[in-house]
Amino acid sequence: MKEEPVKRPSRMEELYRLIRYHNQRYYREANPEITDAEYDALYQELLSFEMRYPEWKEKDSPTEQVGSSVETGYGRVMHNPPMLSIDNTYEEEELRGFDGRIAKILGTSREYVVELKVDGVAVAFSYCHGLCVRGATRGDGIAGEDITSRLMALSDLPKKIPFQGDFEARGEVYMAKRDFEILNEERRKAGEALFANPRNGAAGSLKLLDPELVARRNLKFFLYSGFGLDGISTQWDLLQQAEEFGFKTVPERYFARTIEEVLKVCRLLRQKREELLFGVDGVVIKVNRFADQNRLGATSKSPRWIVAFKFPAEQAATQVIDVVVQVGRTGLLTPVAILEPVFLAGTRVSRATLHNFQEISRLGLKKGDKVFIEKGGEIIPKIISVLLHARSGKEEEVEVPLECPVCGSAVVQEEESVLLRCPNVGCPAQVKETITHFASRKGMDIEGLGERLVELLVDQKCIEDYGDLYSLSYEEIFPLERMGKKSAENLLSRIEKSKKRSFSHLLYALGIRSVGTYISELLARKYKDLYAIEHASLEELSSIEEIGPSTAHHIRNFFSNPENKRVLKKLEQAGVNVSSNLKTDDKEGGLHGQTFLFTGTLKRWSRNRAADQVLLRGGKVTDQVSSRLSYLVVGEKPGSKLSKAIALGIPLLNEDQFEEKVKK
Repeated sequence: MKEEPVKRPSRMEELYRLIRYHNQRYYREANPEITDAEYDALYQELLSFEMRYPEWKEKDSPTEQVGSSVETGYGRVMHNPPMLSIDNTYEEEELRGFDGRIAKILGTSREYVVELKVDGVAVAFSYCHGLCVRGATRGDGIAGEDITSRLMALSDLPKKIPFQGDFEARGEVYMAKRDFEILNEERRKAGEALFANPRNGAAGSLKLLDPELVARRNLKFFLYSGFGLDGISTQWDLLQQAEEFGFKTVPERYFARTIEEVLKVCRLLRQKREELLFGVDGVVIKVNRFADQNRLGATSKSPRWIVAFKFPAEQAATQVIDVVVQVGRTGLLTPVAILEPVFLAGTRVSRATLHNFQEISRLGLKKGDKVFIEKGGEIIPKIISVLLHARSGKEEEVEVPLECPVCGSAVVQEEESVLLRCPNVGCPAQVKETITHFASRKGMDIEGLGERLVELLVDQKCIEDYGDLYSLSYEEIFPLERMGKKSAENLLSRIEKSKKRSFSHLLYALGIRSVGTYISELLARKYKDLYAIEHASLEELSSIEEIGPSTAHHIRNFFSNPENKRVLKKLEQAGVNVSSNLKTDDKEGGLHGQTFLFTGTLKRWSRNRAADQVLLRGGKVTDQVSSRLSYLVVGEKPGSKLSKAIALGIPLLNEDQFEEKVKK
């Protein structure tokens, strides 16, 4: 006879706490701390406790919930039918068990559709008379958050479909691997925390309040289900009809009549995983016929006619040889684990980022530890756990640095942050990164001035900062390693050419924290030269739309730093363009008093060049739809601004009509 505990087991209490905490990290913060496999293990352990001790099960147990609750501050969107979660397994034998349960009800006539399980964010779109009118998150499955304006920024989402009834499209918003790499590189250069994987990148992007910023993240959408179509009786036909409407569906899907055919497809797709341009964490097996799905029904949490077969994450065990600290362009100190080399997901891995020293503390990591590293959907290898049982006692603590490992300056910790920085702008590590950033394509575009050459120039004391680039001589460059006569002449020519780069490119090149290409353009349109920005007050900078207090502080700190002022003086004396050619106060221009907004992609104009033409003629450029807007210029694949402008009766211009306006 089973012995009942007199109170809830302490491990059961701990599991409730852990799972709720990790649900918060995953669903609400888009920043999970553990892998899906680790979470699933905790979840299954709690389920076993609840089955053994049902009297101790909490009424709001995470095992009965889907996703997360709706955040306050957003409109609620009720899902009908509910967006339930999917049961999952990592074992082929459990897939056979799933098939056995289906067979008891459907017999031998069962059919399956096998689709890739995209690792993204589940959303739903509502269409009325062919127009997309609303987009929402899954939320808790019963109700989600209305984030229509952000979801409408997805470039491949059909805003209009050839169907006049009510239709709901459900699917996954995802970030392609390449776009994820680009985003993380931009964040690294800006000194911002990196996203752990593409799924986190997509979820974090959807939390941005400005649809234009969401659009820049290049998120995509795959449809996996829909409701409201008459005459469609199977999952296979639904996906084909959705493609005819203009939706993208997962490129790999298969039809199967037996579980052995299903397993064969699962093995095939697992092998193809790394070749895909987007992240997947398994496959989804669905009963094909809708009538059969209805017969099978659902529990309060999951449909009985669907299961996910999860791929094991790409993991390997290795040893931490050392932990070194890298110093970035903005002074950010990042600990990096040096590993005993190991092959993982087809590549040789010898380093893994540790992000910050709080992460080291969370892992309990020591030098010499045996660890598990994971790549899987991750682009950057990550340490996921320490093998504590493998310790020999010779492991060493990882000390939090009090001084910069490069220049010896006392490090500072940011307020309300775990990040450490070197405050010395003259730190050689920061100087090299800063010069490389200055010469980058988005900055001054000095081709050939890469990391290796910058390192040589600084180490040989040819330059101390990017201002010195403009006083370099042939005699200084020619003797450098791998630098012949022609190479030296070409480099000097490109440096000279960079003096004519636009003011906005210069502002980006300066490497001011949180100032990327977009903020650089805003500043270039607002201020006539560096002197004007230098003397702008904190309040004035903060009042500029999309800059805000934090970025304003970074701008003020940069221009008030004596060392930075000294370098900027070098640029000015060298003849670098330090002023804007945009006459925003030109009252005689043909567009004076008119405000323009751009949406979509223009064929013959870059967005910057088009905006410059408006400003040069005395007009204004905005990024918000309002009744004060004079014209909306519409390019290919316009965003949600188009529907808003139409609703307000704003005049629309195509590219040809815009050109006529600026030619007058």
